[in-house]
Amino acid sequence: MSAPSFSLLIFAIFVFYPLSCSSQTQTGLLPVVINTWPFTNATAAAWNTLVNKKGSIYDALVDGCSVCEIERCDGSVGPGGSPDENGETTLDAMVMNGQTFDVGAVGCLRRIPTAIAVARAVMDYTEQTLLVGELAIAVARAVMDYTEQTLLVGELATQFAVEMGFKEMNLSSDSSITMWKDWKTRNCQPNYRTNVTPDPTKNCGPYKPMSVLESLQQTENRGNKNIGPRNHDTIGMVVIDEHGNITAGTTTNGLNHKIPGRVGDSPIMGAGAYAMNGVGGAVATGDGDVMMRFLPSFLAVSQMAAGVPPGIITKLTIQNIAKYYPKFSGALIAVDNKGTYGAACYGFPVFHYSVINPVLKTVTIKSVECLV
Repeated sequence: MSAPSFSLLIFAIFVFYPLSCSSQTQTGLLPVVINTWPFTNATAAAWNTLVNKKGSIYDALVDGCSVCEIERCDGSVGPGGSPDENGETTLDAMVMNGQTFDVGAVGCLRRIPTAIAVARAVMDYTEQTLLVGELAIAVARAVMDYTEQTLLVGELATQFAVEMGFKEMNLSSDSSITMWKDWKTRNCQPNYRTNVTPDPTKNCGPYKPMSVLESLQQTENRGNKNIGPRNHDTIGMVVIDEHGNITAGTTTNGLNHKIPGRVGDSPIMGAGAYAMNGVGGAVATGDGDVMMRFLPSFLAVSQMAAGVPPGIITKLTIQNIAKYYPKFSGALIAVDNKGTYGAACYGFPVFHYSVINPVLKTVTIKSVECLV
């Protein structure tokens, strides 16, 4: 969908769509904590820090997301899950300040289990935004031509974390090692390689680029990444305090069997999360390699600034991605500065998320049927 037609669609739906009929939109009060997936312990921890301990929104965000890192929510967050092609688990995370637009993020963090806390340290103690490192040995053109991933990075974020006092440890677990070994016995299926030999649909690597003739003869569209509740990238969370201050953040161990050095949308500002005081925040989850190409969180917040309700802009944003990538799976949550929130999804039957505010009083799992 072109930019002009997308803008016209937003205008038309905003004017003519009856908001009372939108099952994706709920109205609440501040403060509010909302996060992707039914990770209720994370929601409760953030709320406890924000309301009972009177901590900052950043304390709440880190405490909430840290619970998922410790509990290894769905195996998709924290250490011990989602091994890459080499069997190693690496982490991505981001924290954003909605008032100053400061961001701290880490990509492909190795040997440090507390990625969300390291991301906050990047925001608090540096003037930088994203720390990565040495695993980016692939040339950018090769990443585009021979993989289904988008961004490859690596090691030096770990050096920063150690300097800030974080402890190194092996992020693999018995379950992640078993998962990796099982994947190897299945001839490394599925994987994210394209236009390489040997045939990545039948063989493990090492791989090398196909010849031009071989590439022309390849007709299979390898789009099934098995994105689902156990392989989805991310807990994304938005926290808004009673004064309307907003933060948003993410933490994840990425996709199972990703190419070493791969980073998805989670630590990318505007893709995995975005926050703007006076407007709202948004977080995304799902096929990060696709979603980062559309900056869905930034789009949602920028359109909320123009007056589009959360339940409508999440739907429109997801629809726009699905138009170009009909096999993708993902979801988007948005909440405005008044506590009104909405969600939309595609590629799953239904998407569940967790929220708490003074009206709900307890952590509540919400659900939305996904677009088809």
